[in-house]
Amino acid sequence: MEATVPLSAAWRTDPGLVRSHNEDFVIVYEPATPDDYERHGTVYIVADGVGGADAGEVASQYASERALHHYLQSTEFDSLGARLIEAMQSANTDLRRLAAERDDSRRMATTMVATVIQEGRAFIGNVGDSRAYLWRRGDLSQLTRDQSLVARLVEEGALTAEEALRYPYKNVILYSLGSEKRPPIDLYEVELAPGDLLLLCSDGLTRHVSDEEIARIMGDDEPDAAVETMVKLARQRGGEDNITVAVVQHGPRLAEASALPEEDDQAATQTIARPRPEPQLAYRAVPAATAAEPHPRMWPLLLVLTVVMVILIFFLWIFIQQATAI
Repeated sequence: MEATVPLSAAWRTDPGLVRSHNEDFVIVYEPATPDDYERHGTVYIVADGVGGADAGEVASQYASERALHHYLQSTEFDSLGARLIEAMQSANTDLRRLAAERDDSRRMATTMVATVIQEGRAFIGNVGDSRAYLWRRGDLSQLTRDQSLVARLVEEGALTAEEALRYPYKNVILYSLGSEKRPPIDLYEVELAPGDLLLLCSDGLTRHVSDEEIARIMGDDEPDAAVETMVKLARQRGGEDNITVAVVQHGPRLAEASALPEEDDQAATQTIARPRPEPQLAYRAVPAATAAEPHPRMWPLLLVLTVVMVILIFFLWIFIQQATAI
């Protein structure tokens, strides 16, 4: 079976201007034959390693390569989405085994966002705070939800979107590959329309480039030029972290976006499986000026909740370090 709508893609990873080495990694599988496409679809993976020295660099590359290996070798799942998630879980097991075999106590872990695309349907797996976005007719929607402390506090109303930008612990992630025996990996499914674009990126992009700017760049440029522009812009604004960007275009870009019928982007995005209850299926970034403010009388309670959350995360981090070392 041949693909009814062709894909075009571009990707780039850059160390940025502050880090001495690149702990990000991107890997792609583009099938060589129609039979390969029917069996596997097309796969794109972005990972952002943590651990310091070479540990994060090794973790992101090793986990990405193992996830792709397990995905291509698997024949046990009818759903490509379930197959992708199990491949990521198998990569988690491999990474923990590698960390145990190394002759040091450094933590080895990585975020990962991955997508499998076949016949106009994209399955997206996510753990950590790397992201997947959908660009459609000039509108950008964040498909994945950050598994981070600051995202959890915003969801629970303890922080506003504006406060989250200045939160001192915004880099604390709650889950990653390598940090526990079976981390919760979110799975999403998206129906793609002709001209849609998917963006996979590490937080080295989103800490410097806003959603509105990303939407404009993706709308103005072809994937290869858009990738270069976004990486260049992140570097110009400090390049404080490694920067990885992958853009996938589904079919030709439509010249007359206004001629298309309006669709509900949220209805087109379905959450297949999540390990914990979620209030939303997909969401757009809300400008800080329009974000709802908590009632003034709630501030004492929200402050207490924030302090408790930070303490719990601290003890969880200690537990994870001890468990990883064992």
